[in-house]
Amino acid sequence: MMESWQKLLSNSVVKVEDLPFVQNDPSYLRKLKRVSESYPIRINDYFLRQIKSANDPLWKQVVPSPEELDDFFSEEELLVSDPLNEEGDMPVPELVHRYPDRVLLMVNNHCPIICRFCTRKRKIGFPGIVTRETLRGGIDYIRRHTEVRDVVLSGGDPLLVPDKEIDRILSDLRSIPHLEIIRFGTRVPGTLPQRITEELCAILKNYHPIYFNMHFNHPSELTPEVETALRMLADAGIPLGSQTVLLKGVNDDSKIMRELMLKLLKNRVKPYYIYQADMTEGTNHFRTTVEKGLEIIADLMGHISGMAVPYYVIDAPGGGGKVRLLPDTVIERNENEVVIKNFEGKLFRYPQPARKNGHPASPKNKTPDLCQIS
Repeated sequence: MMESWQKLLSNSVVKVEDLPFVQNDPSYLRKLKRVSESYPIRINDYFLRQIKSANDPLWKQVVPSPEELDDFFSEEELLVSDPLNEEGDMPVPELVHRYPDRVLLMVNNHCPIICRFCTRKRKIGFPGIVTRETLRGGIDYIRRHTEVRDVVLSGGDPLLVPDKEIDRILSDLRSIPHLEIIRFGTRVPGTLPQRITEELCAILKNYHPIYFNMHFNHPSELTPEVETALRMLADAGIPLGSQTVLLKGVNDDSKIMRELMLKLLKNRVKPYYIYQADMTEGTNHFRTTVEKGLEIIADLMGHISGMAVPYYVIDAPGGGGKVRLLPDTVIERNENEVVIKNFEGKLFRYPQPARKNGHPASPKNKTPDLCQIS
């Protein structure tokens, strides 16, 4: 008999002494306990079983490190608890309204695992932040603001609330005439796949259009159980997308990213974003250079299907929103032509269209030269 997701969640590791593959050194364990007092621990029983050794890609994502406290003693003060200024864009508690036509509504502040690189480390795992009152206030805000056509349910993880509560939330949202799109921002399918049940899928199917923005960082997260969960969601008619955070020592490698993106696409999940890690307090040891991200994108483009190539973005510090980054593919641009570089590093000329004054951008009756530049 398959274990219930509730049991797997209740058996989570939440104490330092229960962490897997941690050195049994009193001084080291004391440091980890200090970390856990600021940033709680949670590794559900399913995810725990997928960890094979210390410092493997899954272990690094969920097991605390003394480096998480380094930012408290840094004189640079570059990293902050709310790097995206979400609190500054909250017209009502736990609802972020940054973009004109869409909002993010936090449904709870608990997750199946607590990622050590989480943007919301200040909130996740602490009781009493997201309540029934804040949720009701957020839905009322959406009802009053007719410009809002799209809501992202987030947290925490919105799929950790019971089926009946999800049904009630979706029913309330679908009663709002101007709200068109409902999205779930969730890591559950990849970290607690047993939560994806026939009962849950039946509820979700009642409220289309529903979209899932999921979170996968490494190909080893796509186990047979996860692939089953993804198939159930896709078969329920839910478009699936994935967001990946670029993490030092986890996935800052082109081969790993290529394997992840192809595996996602095979499971009907569209790779959507690779995020440059946010400047969140306690996460500096995960950050890579932007050049590394651009290198990875360049290695993906043209070498795998465009369907499998995500956008590389920085969520601009201070609440500036997502900014897409691309490798340097436009080498030269003028009124006559554009010189572009392809995935092999070869250069090509693309003639500009004729200017408004009627003069052609290239000599009359001449076939445009689209060949490689020698």
